[in-house]
Amino acid sequence: MKTALITGGAGGLGFEFARLAAKDGYQIVLADVQAEALQNAQKTLEKDYGVKVHTIQKNLASPDAGKEVFEELQKHQLKITILVNNVGIGTFGELWEVDWARQNTLLQLNVHLLTQLTYLLLPDMLAQKSGKILNMASMAAFQPCPFMATYYASKAYVLSLTESLANELKGTGVTATVFCPGPIPTGFQDAVAKRNQKLNFTIFHDTPERSARTGYRAMMAGKTVVVNTWINWLMSAMPRFLPRKVIVGFTRKMQESNAKSIVKK
Repeated sequence: MKTALITGGAGGLGFEFARLAAKDGYQIVLADVQAEALQNAQKTLEKDYGVKVHTIQKNLASPDAGKEVFEELQKHQLKITILVNNVGIGTFGELWEVDWARQNTLLQLNVHLLTQLTYLLLPDMLAQKSGKILNMASMAAFQPCPFMATYYASKAYVLSLTESLANELKGTGVTATVFCPGPIPTGFQDAVAKRNQKLNFTIFHDTPERSARTGYRAMMAGKTVVVNTWINWLMSAMPRFLPRKVIVGFTRKMQESNAKSIVKK
């Protein structure tokens, strides 16, 4: 049976991806740390779409999370047809200011887990000569950015990895797509916040539902790189034509403006 695995699938953009896959008749596997949200997502998807939903409640930031998720899939004899590497977090502040534990969690989720799950699930997809991988990057993937250096670098990694992988997979029946949306109001902003503050992004928003449709359709069509909204497409092209020093100066000003919008809850 065709099966979709979505990390961070209990809410936000991940849940919207799960909705789309369920609507297409896929059996769903949701991996997330939030037990109650997982249960609610499972009930909603099973009720609305009549599909079987499996949940894996786990701290996906642990070093062995990818291996443990893979073992759970094997235990239940679940062969993944679609992998959506959705889970991720951000940080805000100078590199030396942000707590290392937080930065390490970012690297585990945004880089390590994504790579490990892709590595572990690809052999079965290749054997079946069928499979689709959607990796969540961001507009952040296209340029460096002071005050969010680790986050932007992690998304550049995802973009580069996926483009390389998509080329390696040519002719195998398996495709890899990287989705690079602009800001989406999904709770990510609260997760980026430092201390007891909240970061508000106010430009180039898209809705989770519309963004998920854009990424999902691109994955199903086998596209390699997709950006949501025409203005973000233009923004993604800018780094190709402007000096890197100009780009990093621009992103610094953007983040300084964001910093001014940080307000205490």
